[in-house]
Amino acid sequence: MFSAFTNSLKIPELRSRIFYTAALLFVARVGAQIPLPGIDPHPLQAFLAQQTSNSAGGILGLYNMFTGGALTKGAICALGIMPYISAQIIFQLMAAVVPAFSRLQQEGDVGRQKLTQYTRYATLLICLIQGGMLIYALESRPGSLIIGFDPNQWGPIVIVGKLQFFLTSIVLMTAGTMLLMWLGEQITQRGIGNGVSLLITVGILAQIPQAAQSLYRMFFRPVGTQSSLGLPIAFVMVVLFIGVTMGIIMVVQGQRKIPVQYAKRVVGNKVMGGQSSFLPLKVNYSGVMPVIFATAILLFPASVLAQAGAAFKLNFLIDFAQNLAPGSWTYYIGDGILILFFSYFWVSVMFKPIQIADDLKKYGGYVPGVRPGEPTAQFLDFIMTRLTLAGAIFLTILAILPTLLSTRMHIDNRITYFFGGTGMLITVGVILDTMRQIETFLLQRHYDGFLRKGRLRARSANPQQAMMGDALALDSVMKMVWPLLGLFSLGLISYLVLALKSAK
Repeated sequence: MFSAFTNSLKIPELRSRIFYTAALLFVARVGAQIPLPGIDPHPLQAFLAQQTSNSAGGILGLYNMFTGGALTKGAICALGIMPYISAQIIFQLMAAVVPAFSRLQQEGDVGRQKLTQYTRYATLLICLIQGGMLIYALESRPGSLIIGFDPNQWGPIVIVGKLQFFLTSIVLMTAGTMLLMWLGEQITQRGIGNGVSLLITVGILAQIPQAAQSLYRMFFRPVGTQSSLGLPIAFVMVVLFIGVTMGIIMVVQGQRKIPVQYAKRVVGNKVMGGQSSFLPLKVNYSGVMPVIFATAILLFPASVLAQAGAAFKLNFLIDFAQNLAPGSWTYYIGDGILILFFSYFWVSVMFKPIQIADDLKKYGGYVPGVRPGEPTAQFLDFIMTRLTLAGAIFLTILAILPTLLSTRMHIDNRITYFFGGTGMLITVGVILDTMRQIETFLLQRHYDGFLRKGRLRARSANPQQAMMGDALALDSVMKMVWPLLGLFSLGLISYLVLALKSAK
């Protein structure tokens, strides 16, 4: 596996893509560290550092995780990439409902370019509205936006109260989000992986030092303060981390192999076909997109309502926003429903059983026991429906489990984000997707990939050979799990060492 990383730097095109991606991610992290002129982030950071696990979470903690800590630092990228994701969701839904947008989606590159342009305009509008309400709320009533924050005790966040500051901050935050949007698009086109997903992942991983410090304070509190947690909770957290990581990898990599038989055809002087193959249907076909979309749908109205309630002194909007925050039963129900909806929505948009059935029939392929044509499409749609339900239930459990553990065991939310939930799902899924793209480059240049010892084999008609193929597939997945766990553990230990040094 480590030789695959060294081989990645031997290919000029892949090396340039990796360095290009790293450079743009570095620019995004710099934007998350530059504070807005007129903002003093120290009162908010000191307030959050003194809070317990429950009060440090909520809408602010979850949104701050997706911005990579830029929100609590008052940075120019404080809005993060979430307005762009919200605009994408809006137009994805409109493309499925409005015929005009549906025709644009089917027009090829020209239609997609128009939809992308509309998405950018919508992102700009969302940033202007959300940025204006955020600045006004921080200036007028920060205690309503940040529950428990008292400006008289901790100090004001906005130290300049002029109209010029208000307009300048809105322009700078909007420009920060548009910059992140452009960086994400450039990474997708010229780099490695999905740019928007990588920006979110890097923002989540940037919170590891703070989580390590919280973990250290949780188990090694000074004498005379609150008693530290015992070894049983530490053991449960380690088991949860390993189990969730293995579960995510196995579900993301899991496939249902549909056997396909190709009939023999005579093309000129050659006999084509006659071999057996399989059609891989992924258990989690939509990847982490349902989790990102569901979180964005919950975060966007919750953050807007909280900012509007704090800005215009409407307490019922603040109460409604708190009902959408993690920890409330409405959040659990809404998150589960949205993950289930977006899982099926993504499959309905991306998976085309009729087209697959027509292609199989065109090239002389058929599923044994199923008639070609429409019956094959119905069979594939039935299989994918069941697989999507299983994947959506698994995603829902993983997304909700850390919040339940945080409220029951009183563990800091900054720690639980890395022991499952939305952050862990996005991180593992994006890392696997990026590794898969790098492996494609390696295999094209005749290098061994990350899974060189675990090639998945086609399912045979012989039951004994099919059992051997399933065993090889399971063995390949397990061989991939342990190196990834080793990398996660190595990174976590290194960050813990750095956090312990800084804490001393």
